[in-house]
Amino acid sequence: MTPNKSLPPSPDLLYGQLYFDIQLAHVFSDTKTFVDSIPDISPSEIVALYEQEKILPNFNLVAFVKKHFHLPSFPASTYTSDPTISPKDHINKLWDFLCRPADTLTEGSSRIPLPFPYIVPGGRFREIFYWDSYFTMLGLILVPERMHIVRGMIDNFAYMIDQFGFILNGNRTYYLSRSQPPFFAEMIQLLADADHTENIKQRYLPQLIKEYEWGMMNSDQLTDEQSVNSHVVRLPDGTILNRYWDPSTTPRPESYPKEESHRQKAQHNGISPEKFYQHNRAACESGWDFSSRWLIDTKRVETNYAADIIPIDLNCLLYSMENLLASTYSQKGDWKSSKKFEELAKNQKNAIRNFHWNNETQFFMDFDWTRNRSTPAITLAGVYPLFFKLATPEQPAHVHEHLRKSFLQSGGLVTTLERTGKQWDWPNGWAPLQWIAYQGLKNYGFNESAAE
Repeated sequence: MTPNKSLPPSPDLLYGQLYFDIQLAHVFSDTKTFVDSIPDISPSEIVALYEQEKILPNFNLVAFVKKHFHLPSFPASTYTSDPTISPKDHINKLWDFLCRPADTLTEGSSRIPLPFPYIVPGGRFREIFYWDSYFTMLGLILVPERMHIVRGMIDNFAYMIDQFGFILNGNRTYYLSRSQPPFFAEMIQLLADADHTENIKQRYLPQLIKEYEWGMMNSDQLTDEQSVNSHVVRLPDGTILNRYWDPSTTPRPESYPKEESHRQKAQHNGISPEKFYQHNRAACESGWDFSSRWLIDTKRVETNYAADIIPIDLNCLLYSMENLLASTYSQKGDWKSSKKFEELAKNQKNAIRNFHWNNETQFFMDFDWTRNRSTPAITLAGVYPLFFKLATPEQPAHVHEHLRKSFLQSGGLVTTLERTGKQWDWPNGWAPLQWIAYQGLKNYGFNESAAE
């Protein structure tokens, strides 16, 4: 992947020692604050000034940063809820509050400009996020006057694919090496179901095939001796499945120096820095950052082994992508390509049933390709095969029983069964997973449980 030459490098490379000094000095309580800041003069001038001034008596790093950077605001702190309006009106006001206009390129900013308006998650997340956006669209699509935002967000993701070859985690330069769960196919299908004024699926076919090819890159090079490359893994029987993966082997700029601390612990236990950072970044690409799902020792982040895991959710999403490609090529009259992707989807379905279904737990689980067995983590990602209608006739009842017995609580479904204090663990439940579970249960007739 070759970045757009008009974009600056990520902040750690752009500011060098100044970046590290700011993050190590904990100038901001949130390490994402500085990497989202905008310089008031050129970055090279700021770096030169820093080198001159830092050796002076009474130099103050905090004052220097505040003088030369526009710090990001926290819009939520300026939003006031109106308890007199209806929930529907409240949500509509939030959409307006979270909508951002098309971007312009700002020198030194980590924000990657997008050509159309978009919705941000809010709070410290001031940029578009890939997989969050699908669930945002589920709400927007219900309001006719908001459909143009859905279309614009999909166009933004198509633009990313055209520019970078894949959809970034978010539109920041420090996300240029990784993606998130690939929901682009679901977005296209959502818009196609709602807007019949043009052939939506064929319109985005060039970008969809590019995203698929990016996810399957180097799969034709896999052998028994070289069984893993980028996002693809070849299992002993020749089956090819996918993993989360980021080629970078450095700390994430938005999370330094916390990750440096975890790296030191990992290295003390014999794990190389490169290996630790690659596992850490793979977990971040999953969107589940962080969770016991990715840890050998569920209490210790430094035992992350996410790149050794074939995740159930990711491979269900690849199956859906293959299905949409097959139907779109069929619609176009390209029967050869349609047949190719039909066969790929069929093989993917069989692989998911064979490798992700655990007969002992009677649940869909992640697969550890290095040990050729299921991982020990039982997580809510196991509902994805129901959402995509991938289960055998017998499997849904077992999944349903597991959800009711272990996951269902008064506030919804918990994410995992491990109490670790991490975001994607017990007792936390996340809206995207609630929706995946709800639809998955409905797909197999468990309407009463879905309603709960």
